[in-house]
Amino acid sequence: MYDVITVGSATLDVFAKTKFSELIKIMDSKGETDLLAYPTGSKILIEELEFTTGGGGTNAAVALSRLGHKTAWLGKLGKDENSDYILKKLKEEKVDSLAVRGKAYGGYSIILDSIEHDRTILAYKGANDELDFKEVPLKRLKTRWFYFSSMLDRSFQTLEKLAYYAEKNNIRIAFNASSYLAKKGPNYLKNILKRTDIFILNREEASYLAKGKDTKELLRKLSLLGPKIVAITDGKNGAFVFDGKRFYTAMPHKVKVVETTGAGDAFASSFLSGLLKKNDIKFALKLAIINAESVIQYHGAKNKLLTYREALKILKKMPVKIRIFP
Repeated sequence: MYDVITVGSATLDVFAKTKFSELIKIMDSKGETDLLAYPTGSKILIEELEFTTGGGGTNAAVALSRLGHKTAWLGKLGKDENSDYILKKLKEEKVDSLAVRGKAYGGYSIILDSIEHDRTILAYKGANDELDFKEVPLKRLKTRWFYFSSMLDRSFQTLEKLAYYAEKNNIRIAFNASSYLAKKGPNYLKNILKRTDIFILNREEASYLAKGKDTKELLRKLSLLGPKIVAITDGKNGAFVFDGKRFYTAMPHKVKVVETTGAGDAFASSFLSGLLKKNDIKFALKLAIINAESVIQYHGAKNKLLTYREALKILKKMPVKIRIFP
């Protein structure tokens, strides 16, 4: 029996760092947008090149495994060497693979380092979008929880069917949506949301699914879509949770941000871990913030994911304050 089976994408991530870029700010009817610009028709030298694995499904699986949970990952890979490398790294992290392998190439991302330490990602989904429910090894889905990350096309249809499967088999669901899915609106996600126990997303994604004057109103409206617990992250502005009765807020520490890839995955999976360990939203928020802060201080979505012992040690030195109000 697994504690958690994560369902989502897997990629080989290539981080490319160069000085030859400029940050351009534009204003339109939607507000201010930052654009990363590179000179056309030029050969741009890369200062640093780093290869890691990424993807919401495997990022969450590794985070949960390091925090001490028996974890497996379900998704689709190709038959290429990049996919072999992803499986090798998962095995090193003590994550079991329930992966299906197909003819398409595995997922691949090129991550351009931004001047302001945010990231621009060129993402090739490949096999990630081709997981068919008929390929899923149902007999191996013995778990207490599913953790759903973003999936598209045929794989999203499989995610919906897994939500029905979870409902029939008393498996609870944590769902970490992405902007890809959130932009499609609440009706598109309704079959999953009404069966979701924990729904985690960032402020931008929340605004695609609900309208509100403030975060409190957004949380209330999102909870009406079905989830029992809703968590919204808002970068340096903090994290916010609503459990149907009370609101919780937590502020992050001021840390040096190197690169933000994987921060959302670290937060969401660690929040689930905290609830699994202590069934306490306050503790879950603290664990989530500490792990996300660790990730953003280094390159790569998995490089500095914490073990449970490491997280507790940091929490002792750097407490996270939680406010609770009705």
